[in-house]
This record gives sequence, C-alpha cells and structure tokens, in this order.
Amino acid sequence: MAKRLWYNGTGSPSRCGLLSRRVRRIVQHIGLLCLDAATAFAGFALAYWLRYDLQLGRAVLEIHYLPFRNFSWIGLTLVAILLILLEGRGLYRLPRGASWLESLSRIAEGSTLAVAILVVLLYATRTYYTRLLYVYAWFTITVAVAAGRAAVARVQRWLWRNGVGVERLLVVGNGPAGLRVMQSIRDRPDLGYFLVGYLGQEPEPADHPNDDEEPFRYLGRPEDLPLVLEPCRIDEVIIALPPGDHRLALDVANWCQQQGIDFRIAPDLFEMSFDRVDIAELAGIPLIGLKEVAIRGWNLVLKRALDIALSLFVLAVGWPLFLIIAIAIRLDSPGPVLFRQKRIGRRGRPFTLLKFRTMHANAEAEQERLAPLNEATGPLFKIRDDPRITRVGRVLRRTSLDELPQVFNILMGEMSWVGPRPGTPGEVAQYEPWHRKRLEVLPGLTGIWQVSGRSDLTFDEMVRLDLYYIENWNLWLDVVILLRTIPAVITGRGAY
Repeated sequence: MAKRLWYNGTGSPSRCGLLSRRVRRIVQHIGLLCLDAATAFAGFALAYWLRYDLQLGRAVLEIHYLPFRNFSWIGLTLVAILLILLEGRGLYRLPRGASWLESLSRIAEGSTLAVAILVVLLYATRTYYTRLLYVYAWFTITVAVAAGRAAVARVQRWLWRNGVGVERLLVVGNGPAGLRVMQSIRDRPDLGYFLVGYLGQEPEPADHPNDDEEPFRYLGRPEDLPLVLEPCRIDEVIIALPPGDHRLALDVANWCQQQGIDFRIAPDLFEMSFDRVDIAELAGIPLIGLKEVAIRGWNLVLKRALDIALSLFVLAVGWPLFLIIAIAIRLDSPGPVLFRQKRIGRRGRPFTLLKFRTMHANAEAEQERLAPLNEATGPLFKIRDDPRITRVGRVLRRTSLDELPQVFNILMGEMSWVGPRPGTPGEVAQYEPWHRKRLEVLPGLTGIWQVSGRSDLTFDEMVRLDLYYIENWNLWLDVVILLRTIPAVITGRGAY
C-alpha cells in the first residue's frame, strides 16, 4: 500500500463530523436512560398499586398500609441500581439490528439483580418492606422497561426505513463476503444504514448485484480510503476483504481507528472465522485451536430434557390440529397422510424422518426431471412454485406445519427441537469436509439459520450458522431460537 495515501496530510479527522456523531450517540444514550428510568419507576408504581390498592395476593391490614410517598425513595433507589446494572450489561451499547429478545434477556437479568440488591439493602438497614411488593416490582419493571424499548425500536425502525437518523456505511471489499454485506444492507433498510458505496480492486462483480436493481456505487480501490472517508461523511466501515489481504485489512482498521470511524470485520465464509476458534495460552504464548462441540455431558442431558418436555406438551395441546391436518390431506389428494424419508442423523446414522405429505404421491420420482429448475445452492433441492405441491401442502409449507410429525422423531431421540436440519443421504454425500461437523449433534426441527433467513440463505451460510450454534450452545440460545421461530413461521419468511 502506498504510504503517501495514508499519511499525506489529508488524514486529520473531521472534527465537525466526529462531533456530530458523538453528540448524536450521547443524546441517544441519555434518551434511552431517561426512558428506562421513567418506565422502571412506572413499573414500580404499578407494583405498589397491585399490592396496596388492588391488594393482589392477600389483604393488607390497615395498620400496615403505607401511602406511595413512603415508597418513592425506594423506587428511585431501585431505578438507580437498575440503570447502573443495565449500563454494565451493555444494554446501551447493543449494535444496530440486535434482537429484541437479547434486550429482553438483559433487562430481565438486570431487574432480577436490582431487586435482589435492594432487598438485601433494606434488610441490612432494617427497613420495613412487604415481600410481595418486590415480587410484583420485578415483574412489572421488567415488562414496563421491555415494552418501552420495544415501542422505541418500532419507531426507530420506521424512521430508519424513511431515511431518518441512518448511519452512512462504506464496505471495503467486493468479493463474496462484501457482496453479501451490501445486499443485506440494501434488503434491510430497517437496520438503519445507508450504503454509500464500496472500495474494491475492480468495480466487478459486486457492481451488478441483480439485473433489476441499481448497481452498488464503486468509489475506488481500498488504498483510496483516506480520500473517501471525509468527503462521503462515512460513519462506519465494514471490512470484507479476502483472507489473503490481511495486511490490507489491518491497514484499513488502523486508519479507521485513527480517524474515530467505527469499523467491523465480515469474515469470509470459506475460511476459519474468529467465532470458530478457541484461544489458549501456553507459557505466555497464545495458541489457537478449533472450538469443541458445546452439546455434550450435562448440556446434552439438559437439552434432551427440554426436548422431551416440549414434545409431550405439544402432543397434549396440539392433537386436534394433527387430526384436522390429516383429514385435510386425505380429502385433498390420494396417498398417505405422512411422508417418510431417509435422513442422516447424528454421527451419520440414518433414520426415517416424518412429515405431513405436501406433494403428490410420486413426487420423488419427478425430482430428477425438475433438477434443472433447482434454485438452491450446494446439495439442497428447492423450487419456488414447485408443481408437485398440493393445495393443502402449499398452506402447510408456508406455515411450516408440515414439520409437526417430527415431534415423534424428537421423542424417539432421533432429532432435537433445535439443531442443524438433517440432510438426505444424497445431500450428505456431497458435503465438503468442513460441512460434516453438522453431523456431530442431533439434527433439529428448527435452527439458527431458519430464524436468520430460512430458505433465502446459501448452503454454506446455513452451515456456518449451524457451526456457530454447535460451538456456542446454551439453553438460553435454544429458547431464543424457539421464540424467534414463531414469527418466522407466522410470516412464512423464506419458506416455499
């Protein structure tokens, strides 16, 4: 890289630009603090009303009744403790596009700890308190703060979609990773970014994403970054360079850091990424190795217990729906109610996967004839508006209800509620070596990539998300994926 481009005197950061970004973020930070304080205090007031005015739980003796002003200082103390904990948990530093469930988990953790600290303080100072009030306060504060954040997020996404308060984004790199980032930003205006353009060695192939879309704006080579940042008023840079350009990526990162520009790195899908490595130290020397599978030992027992409990609940509550779907399938087209297919499970063991039949009885025999119409990448086979799908089957697929019989696969220990989707023997035969790590855990009915994009992702992107799940599993992650599956199923996003 030419040194004169990096240090030619034009590299001093724009104080006006930096100041405006800092002021905007400080104002936003203060605004969220005020919102959380107001909603938390309102939640505490609601808890008082439930306990003392509504007398929920048990009656309050007249001798024990106290007006709200006697508790106001306790409420303010609780709010102060909560704000400190939420700040420490990073709630005010979440990146754009962060899940609302992630915010909810941090709010719940913060309110739980805040109430616990307050109760300890009141006990230590021998201050009178009714325990039910603080039980109610934990719930009402969590709900009130979460509801306030959800309302703000909804308004903020609407403003971003209309171009208000968006961050100006520059992508460095025009390979597969760079194109993926730019297309995602274009497809999701609710993330709050305006794509100014990109820097790359040549203005192709990323310059023409689709024939019916306006091409991405090419601004020059990566070495031209210092000449682009200030004139284009860039707020954030995403570095999406190939692994071989690590020296260039480091230069770009250093330059952004010097200029006070936020930057993030998008790792290439086909190389080892930072979320797949484990860093240890040996005699002061850092060593890097691949992460092990997290679903083992007691984690495996815990996950299996969740699978069994949830499956029994679904069967107990949902059996009328199973019956209605079965009748509809039989009335719609001749053939069995259930579709059985050989799939490959954990450690390469085959099993019979169950689904409600959504296609005509001879659908598998027609797949070879329809192979030229395949729209999926890798070993997957998917066709939009597949002619083999029945009328009832189209509804079942759009809502993912065709997957319900896999509850029996879960009870038999062949599958889990959450995990990588099981492949057919033909698909698994086409796996590359790094794909096969998916086979180290039980396959799932839903998974991390289904709630991140479902059928809209490429096969390699699906596998990479599966590997992240396998290496970073915890029970809360399963709960989050299951909760996020509900809106994905309702909207039918990516399903066909």
